[in-house]
Amino acid sequence: MLLANVTVRSVERPSPSFARIELGGPQLADFGVDGPLFDQRIKLVFPGPQGLPALSAENWWSDYTSLEAETRGAVRTYTIADVAGAGAETRIVVDFVIHPGAHGPGSDWAQQASPGDELLAVLPRRGTVGGGIEFEPGDAERLLLVGDETALPAIHQILRELPERAGGRTGAVFVEVPCAEDICDLPVVDGVEVTWLPRGERAVGAPMMESVAAHLGFAPMPAAAESAAVEPADAAPPSADDMPWETPTYSALGEAAEEVAPPVDGRYAWIAGEAGMVTALRRHLVGELGMPRTQVAFMGYWRQGVAMRA
Repeated sequence: MLLANVTVRSVERPSPSFARIELGGPQLADFGVDGPLFDQRIKLVFPGPQGLPALSAENWWSDYTSLEAETRGAVRTYTIADVAGAGAETRIVVDFVIHPGAHGPGSDWAQQASPGDELLAVLPRRGTVGGGIEFEPGDAERLLLVGDETALPAIHQILRELPERAGGRTGAVFVEVPCAEDICDLPVVDGVEVTWLPRGERAVGAPMMESVAAHLGFAPMPAAAESAAVEPADAAPPSADDMPWETPTYSALGEAAEEVAPPVDGRYAWIAGEAGMVTALRRHLVGELGMPRTQVAFMGYWRQGVAMRA
């Protein structure tokens, strides 16, 4: 794992709901993965009142959690949207979602960021075994990608990396975004159809549930179709361990891991975004439609109304 000091190189606002920030620094010369990036996750450490914390690369998380909560800043997880340059000139691009209303530390920082601002980034180091990539379709012939605005950078990267590995695959991609102005150009993949779902004033996840239900042929529960899963106002902020996270080899629900095997019926689903939407779709796909766990990845990236801890 690589702990890198990075500096803001540029800030853009490509649409109302996103801030696109390019980060660079000499230490990014050691960044890399063995294969395509797909939905590679990274951690960003935001400065606290006293600036960035002093962390060691080997024990950065324990170093961070040992600090006083009021002074250590914040850690959040993001997906790499793009990579440019090489060597000491390597830059990574991160798309920050600007949620309406109350903001978390990441979106607060992104709205005020300017060139020269500094962060710490925890990324995979080239030549070492790392984690953070969940998109593993194997030889599946029919793909389903489902995500909201928080999953859009991952979907963009997956589609960018997919063509040379598509091999006659077909697929459907559903992307829910806050407004029509957030619709953007995605890499075109033969046989893969993209459906954009601007939600407007509707509940988070409602357009997605309706569209995916129509595509797969199940009847969504009314509560899942028209309302988002919102935690009570006094609920404790969840950590990553509290979120729905189900892959072929890991279950946040404590289900026994299964041996990863080739898809039995050629299907593979990757679903990420708001926790209520992800949980509802998992119930339908795995419970109702009988998709084996070895063919699905369901990941809660955020929970409406609740600030994540990390």
